[in-house]
Amino acid sequence: MSEPLETYKLGKIQVTVTPTDRPNKLLIECFDGEYRAEFTASEYEFQNYRRLMNQKITQAFASERDSG
Repeated sequence: MSEPLETYKLGKIQVTVTPTDRPNKLLIECFDGEYRAEFTASEYEFQNYRRLMNQKITQAFASERDSG
């Protein structure tokens, strides 16, 4: 597994960004201590739509907690 390019917190959610074997694709891993999610995004998406991506991560974890 590659070293993370970046790690940061979104409230309680720890986000880790790691390169993948696919060119220009990143693995985004999210964990809030209870729920874990991961998805891939292009480098372009991560750089240019990071704010939107972070909003979607926060909303997804909030709805998961509400439904659980």
